[in-house]
Amino acid sequence: MVAMRAVALAALALSLCAVPALAAPKSKSPPAPSPSPPAPPPVPAVEPSAGSAAGASTFGPAVGIIVAGGVFGLLFALFQLYHVAKIEVEPGKRAEGYSNMEDGSDTNSKLKLYEVYLAIQDGAKAFLAAEYVLCGIFVVVFGAIVFVLTSNTPDGFNMLIGGCTAASFVVGALTSIVSGYAGMMVAVYSNARTTIAAEGENEAGWSASFNTAFRAGGVMGFSLTSLAMLVLLGLIGALASIIPGSLSEDEDFAKVLFECVAGYGLGGSCIAMFGRVGGGIYTKAADVGADLAGKVVSGIPEDDPRNPATIADNVGDNVGDVAGMGSDLFGSYAESTCAALIVAASSAEMVAAGWGAILFPVCFSSFGIVVCALASFLATDISPVKKETDVETVLKVQLAVTALLMTGCTYPLAYFLLPAQFTIGGVLATPFSAWICITAGLIGGCVVGFITEYYTSHSYTPVREVAQSCETGAATNIIYGLALGYKSAVIPIGVIAIVTFISFTYAAMYGVALGALGFLGTLATCLSIDVYGPVCDNAGGIAEMAELPAHVRDKTDALDAAGNTTAAIGKGFAIGSAALVSLALFGGFVTRIGMEASGVNVLKPITFCMLFIGAMIPYWFTAMTMKSVGTAAMAMVKEVARQFAEIPGLLEGTPGHGPPDHAKCIKISTDASLKEMVPPGMLVILSPILVGALLGVHAVSGLLVGALVSGVQLAISQSNTGGAWDNAKKYVEKGCVSILVNGVPVAQRKGSELHKAAVCGDTVGDPLKDTSGPAINIVMKLMAIISLVFADYFMSINGGHGYLNVQ
Repeated sequence: MVAMRAVALAALALSLCAVPALAAPKSKSPPAPSPSPPAPPPVPAVEPSAGSAAGASTFGPAVGIIVAGGVFGLLFALFQLYHVAKIEVEPGKRAEGYSNMEDGSDTNSKLKLYEVYLAIQDGAKAFLAAEYVLCGIFVVVFGAIVFVLTSNTPDGFNMLIGGCTAASFVVGALTSIVSGYAGMMVAVYSNARTTIAAEGENEAGWSASFNTAFRAGGVMGFSLTSLAMLVLLGLIGALASIIPGSLSEDEDFAKVLFECVAGYGLGGSCIAMFGRVGGGIYTKAADVGADLAGKVVSGIPEDDPRNPATIADNVGDNVGDVAGMGSDLFGSYAESTCAALIVAASSAEMVAAGWGAILFPVCFSSFGIVVCALASFLATDISPVKKETDVETVLKVQLAVTALLMTGCTYPLAYFLLPAQFTIGGVLATPFSAWICITAGLIGGCVVGFITEYYTSHSYTPVREVAQSCETGAATNIIYGLALGYKSAVIPIGVIAIVTFISFTYAAMYGVALGALGFLGTLATCLSIDVYGPVCDNAGGIAEMAELPAHVRDKTDALDAAGNTTAAIGKGFAIGSAALVSLALFGGFVTRIGMEASGVNVLKPITFCMLFIGAMIPYWFTAMTMKSVGTAAMAMVKEVARQFAEIPGLLEGTPGHGPPDHAKCIKISTDASLKEMVPPGMLVILSPILVGALLGVHAVSGLLVGALVSGVQLAISQSNTGGAWDNAKKYVEKGCVSILVNGVPVAQRKGSELHKAAVCGDTVGDPLKDTSGPAINIVMKLMAIISLVFADYFMSINGGHGYLNVQ
């Protein structure tokens, strides 16, 4: 794809711009070449590690590692895309080695498949074009606000700081937009190809369809992580050449530089908020409306070609579950990296050790790209999927092996780049300390992921209990599902608490930021698995609408069921990392406002009061997004009912009946999402700014802590509840749930009353797992990064007490 190649070349060019800027200080006097310890003031003499001598001598290896990993990731993404592209979609063409549906499917089915494929592409492009126009307006307006407010510092008006921060914001926003759009394009390019691959019989069909969807996810996973990393490196290099001073001569240079770079994370998260909320409202309005109007009211199968909402539903899978999720995880990566860089800049030893030590978190991400790429062959070539039961196993092994390999690779990297000892946040840390923090994050991410799988996969007892509860109706299904979601938060919260304690003990807030990066250490693999799910979901919908043989839909349904579980696992990783990122950003905020030594006093009246307000924000946000989905779904159900009533023969499937009006349903979802995504986004963006400006930094501290503590638990329970209801429905559809009729067990399948109860649970869970739940992790991160970026502005108002001068 031309767009993919253009993105790769642009990212590479921008990253290479960083090399001369980071290569040497702007001072004419070169750094001392001697490896002996520098003079005691102002930095205590410490023994350097192998890769971290005095001054800025290690910039070369660090930049080389980052550029090499980024280039490798982009090339590997193109390699994955090449394999996906070998499957032809257009009728009459054939790619050697792949079925082109000439055996077992008639010409009419091939034409229908191609038409549906093009309709989904066009719908997704149209929605994102409209959404990104609004996002572009927001970037211009809010970018100007960032410039003005961040220029206000306690030392006066500084246009350079404001300009650099605003530029970072714009770069982060544009990178997030590109990440989301590229992911969506890959998904809509691959969905029909997965359907075609599923045409194969037996092992060949399973391997080909799984590999196609997994490689499609890999294209996004590796391109996004590489793009995010290379653009960040280029941004650091560009700002380093603009901001006065140098790393080796000015102890405040790194602090100022990375406070400006924090705008990169802010831009990414702002776009992620609109992408997740807007895309989530679109997809779930269409999904809920299609399910209720089709399966519950009219009794027709899911994705039946007679249903006018099916195209909108399949478009939604891409704009919400792919484009929105891509922007979300880009934001997680950008913010966790920015948090680590900001905290690292506060350590005199880290700054004295040079660029290698400072850029250690980015180098870690570069290693992650290479490790994830090598491990991906385990799923596609070494131990491929050969039958239905292999799917979940292969995906779980992929995650576990990648995390294990990353654990082994991290310590040599830490030893090579970090100082032998460095003081950060009052804690004396070592490369071993950094390794412990990252390892805690890697292991914690896997534990959270696998606990999530236990509560959302129909291979285990909790989801099967939810499915069986449908015997007595939708009410008991709802009760069981809610209980499952609340219970599923217990262990993940405990794991996050343990990781936080270990990380803070070994390296203070820097350790917490590294722990968050540990959660995201397998980001390329997590993204591959996340995108795999929506691609399989689309593939099943295309198979149904093209009226392909039943064995094709059976394969795609099985792949999709595994995708629902792995998507929940991915959300677990994202939510866990978001909690740690938010805490690390909060630590940066506290440091920037000068409260690191004294700490935040939660018993201070204004701080304690704002704890309650902050804890309420995720619930307010959830209420707004849930109602938005419900309102749009109602309109969708009414529109589908109108078409069934007014188009003769449509519902009955009479030969020669008029076609359903898909465009009208697409317009309902589009209009609703673009209108409804603004209020929740403004709630999150304006809350910390208004609180900080009016009530001061102590109030902001309470607001952030409250939102973090309530948000992480709400996000986990909502995501897992929705995932469990979805897979409980699929478990029923497989005929695995039976009820006694006259003493004889009778399997319940599609169309039964038990199935209708399961569908009701699924429709309630849809906005929980795909709109509100995953967006809450952005709520936590976005509020924290906004507070950090605007910290100097808050401090410039009555010494940090706000316009109301609250003491």
